[in-house]
Amino acid sequence: MPYVRRDATEIIAASDDLTLAKRAMARDGAAFRTIIKRHNQRLYRIARGVVRNDGEAEDIVQEAYVTAFAHLESFRGDASLGTWLSRIVINEALGRLRKRRRTAATPVNPQAEIIQFPLNPSDDPERTMAQRQILALVERATDNLPDLYRMVFVARVIEGLSIEETSELLGVRPETVKTRLHRARVLLRKALDDQIGPVLLDAFPFAGRRCERLTAAVMERLGL
Repeated sequence: MPYVRRDATEIIAASDDLTLAKRAMARDGAAFRTIIKRHNQRLYRIARGVVRNDGEAEDIVQEAYVTAFAHLESFRGDASLGTWLSRIVINEALGRLRKRRRTAATPVNPQAEIIQFPLNPSDDPERTMAQRQILALVERATDNLPDLYRMVFVARVIEGLSIEETSELLGVRPETVKTRLHRARVLLRKALDDQIGPVLLDAFPFAGRRCERLTAAVMERLGL
């Protein structure tokens, strides 16, 4: 793995991680809660990106925390605590995936919550519905990526990890991360191109209360 220079912010973060880990090893409940709340979303998304099942992803994260907290003494601060926990989650998730394939488990739940999409509280149900449709398309297209590409896409695009962090997390070369990410984007774009046209017919809606409000305003101005 290539040497990556760590700046002052990373060093401070690593120190904070070590402090938290030591407090957790001393059975400090507040430290446990801080670690869990700080990393929950990333770990869930990574697990969800591997197994493509909401409930199973949550179970994986729980198991990963139990494993991690039982082996906190092995955390040395060489990588961030988030990266260390993410590796445990990936190992647990891949193990579940292999077991699922061996036992030919039932199809997974296609509903997901991988990508946060800004759904503005609105009085326009048509706009909200269009946004949700686009979100569902993106989630489904992401779920349908081959495992190798999907894991890189989740790490790099959804979680915003750097190439070096993704490389370290997945145990592959940075060049491999770049290649897989490019391929994931090509496949995702193709899937969305094939599906998004009909959905976009409902984009930028002007109906519902907005339409009624404008109509009423014009009618009032016209004295009708």
